[in-house]
Amino acid sequence: MTSAEIITIGTEILLGEIVDTNTRHIARTLRSLGVDLYRTITIGDNADRIAETIQRSMERANIIITTGGLGPTIDDPTREAVAKALGVQTEFREDLWQQVVETIARYGRTPSENQKRQAYVPQGAIGLHNPVGTAPCFIVETEKNAVISLPGVPAEMEHVLHESVIPYLQKRFGLNEIIKVRIIHCSGLGEGSIDEKIADLETLSNPTVGLAAHTGVVDIRIAAKAKSETEADEMIARVEAQVRERLGKIVFGADDDRLENVVLDMLTKRGWTLTAIESGLNGMLAQKLPNTASQPDLSPALLTQAVRNAQSESKTEIALGVSVYADERSAEMVMITPHGEKTHRITYGGPPKSLPRWSTNLALNWLRTTLEEMD
Repeated sequence: MTSAEIITIGTEILLGEIVDTNTRHIARTLRSLGVDLYRTITIGDNADRIAETIQRSMERANIIITTGGLGPTIDDPTREAVAKALGVQTEFREDLWQQVVETIARYGRTPSENQKRQAYVPQGAIGLHNPVGTAPCFIVETEKNAVISLPGVPAEMEHVLHESVIPYLQKRFGLNEIIKVRIIHCSGLGEGSIDEKIADLETLSNPTVGLAAHTGVVDIRIAAKAKSETEADEMIARVEAQVRERLGKIVFGADDDRLENVVLDMLTKRGWTLTAIESGLNGMLAQKLPNTASQPDLSPALLTQAVRNAQSESKTEIALGVSVYADERSAEMVMITPHGEKTHRITYGGPPKSLPRWSTNLALNWLRTTLEEMD
C-alpha cells in the first residue's frame, strides 16, 4: 500500500493572503494513481519547521510532495529544509542553472546573482525540468521514500507533476491501481439521520463511505480502489444501489448534479415555467433560479400576496416565494402549483450568516419533492 502526504509551504497561505489550490490538484492526481493520501499540511517559510515536518512525514508515508519555497529569495527555504531533513548538504548543479538561464533568456533578460540559489538542491537529488518557470524541481530518494519538491505557482506545479512526477511515481512504486470517487447528493434529511440509515456501510474498507454535511445538503462519498476503472465502477455501483434503496427520495443526484439544475430539468420536462420572489436571501435564490425578483422585508402575509401577484402576472405554472427572518432564525415559504397553494415554515439552529443559504436549499428541495409528488 503506497501512501502520501502533501506539504504546502508559504507564510502567505497561513496568513490567508492566498488560497492553496495545489493541495486539491495533487490530491486528485494521487487518487487517480491509487495512492492513499492520509495528511495534508501547511507550514510557513521556516527551514527548521519544514525539515521537522518532512522528517515526520517520511516516517509515516512513502511519498512526500512539497509545493512552494523554491524561488530565488532568502525566504524560499525548501531546498535547505529538504537537505536538512535528509541529513545532507545542498550542492550547486550546473545543469539546473542552465535551465534557469535559458528560461529567463526567453524574456530577454539575464538572471541576477541571487537566482543562482535556485540551482542548489540537496546532494544526490534527481533534478526535474521545469520548462514553464524558473524554479528547478527535484526528488530526493531513500530506500522507503521519495521527497518531491514542486513550485508553488499552480501552472508550474501542475505541468511538472503531470509531465515528470507521475511517470516517476508509477515506475518507482509500481502503481497499477486507481481510486475512483462517487458523490451522492441528498437533501431533506440531516446528517445524523442519514448516518443512522447507512452506518454499516460506513464501516466498509473498500469501497469506503463517508458523509459531508453542507448547508441544507448532505453528500455521501463512495471511494473504491481497484485495478481498473471498470472494476471500481462495479464496486461503487453495488454500494450506491444500497444507499439509494435506503434513502429513497432524499437522494437528488450525484457528482456534478446541483439541486437547482435538478429542479429546472424537472420543470423543463413538464414544459412548465416558474417565477419566484425572495426576501432577505441576499440574491441567493435569484442566482439559482431565473425569473426571481427580490423584495425587502416581506411578512408571511405580504409574501403570500407577492407570490400570488407574480404568478398571476407571469402566467407561470409554478410560483415560489421565500422570506427569511434573521431575528427569528426562520423562513417562510409559499408555493403555487396547478394543484393549489401551500405554505411551509422552517426554523434554523445554525450560524445566522448561513440562514439564507440553508433556506434557499431547503426551498429548492421543497420544490423538487413537490414536483416529484405530482408525477
